[in-house]
Amino acid sequence: MGKLTHIDGAGNPAMVDVSGKPITVRTATAKAEVELGKAIMDALREGEIYTKKGPVFQTAIIAGTQAAKKTAELIPFCHPVGLDDCKISIGIQDTKAVITCTTKVTAKTGIEMEAITGASVAAITIYDMCKAMSHHIQILNIRLLEKTGGKKDFKLV
Repeated sequence: MGKLTHIDGAGNPAMVDVSGKPITVRTATAKAEVELGKAIMDALREGEIYTKKGPVFQTAIIAGTQAAKKTAELIPFCHPVGLDDCKISIGIQDTKAVITCTTKVTAKTGIEMEAITGASVAAITIYDMCKAMSHHIQILNIRLLEKTGGKKDFKLV
């Protein structure tokens, strides 16, 4: 197991110095699931839920993309990176909306927090837009599936 990287020698929180790291192409994919339940699933029409607030999944994709771009503003020690790409897809699996967010950057530091943030905010947006129909919605299993580039690659087995 690795050591914590956001702690300095005195035990204080600190940003990691990435100035000596090489620039590489980095990608990450994260996933979140939203258990919607039968009542909301019955409202699905052609893969989308339309509410007075607008189309749920399309709005969630936009919100997740915005969040991925603003990750460094939300998480204190994340380095700001200019995303080269961010793709969010939402599919249905039984009574769940399954969100996948893939991010890409050419930079000195990672991109996995942006993917996780994008998937998470898309999930929260689905909750917000559907809560008038039911408060039994659950956001589940937010996780990093894969990352490439940098020191080491990762793939959830």
